[in-house]
Amino acid sequence: MSQKFIALLSGLLFGLGLSLSQMIDRDRVLSFLDVAGKWDSTLLFVLGGAVGVTLITFRFILRLPQPIFDNKFYLPNKKDIDQRLIIGAAIFGIGWGIAGYCPGPGITALVLGIWNPVLFIIAFIGGSLSYQWYTGKLVKDKSINQQPIKQTIK
Repeated sequence: MSQKFIALLSGLLFGLGLSLSQMIDRDRVLSFLDVAGKWDSTLLFVLGGAVGVTLITFRFILRLPQPIFDNKFYLPNKKDIDQRLIIGAAIFGIGWGIAGYCPGPGITALVLGIWNPVLFIIAFIGGSLSYQWYTGKLVKDKSINQQPIKQTIK
């Protein structure tokens, strides 16, 4: 079976889960994030369900020699918490708190036919491109600074 078909099927299943759990309803998500105001705690069940399923199934899946539909597992190997992780997480959280969407629910909410998820996706792409431009510029600046200075001896 094609990996692209599996990716499509996984995405559809994920989107269906987000829709059923009402994670694509930005007002509901914003109420969940409003812990100091009118807090809606019902999304805790979604979070708890996702963490619970992950904790149980990953124990068995990671014992397999390889994934069912691929040749190897792609797991993160970086485990340290650095400044980039903290800043990125803070920006992600601020964006989530402002928009009421994170990327998965934002993309899924496009099927609702309203403008909020469209604007979110445009901003999401703009933020991603800005990061790509900025980090590309940093790498370019470092490579310029790290080039050996050529001296001609006369």
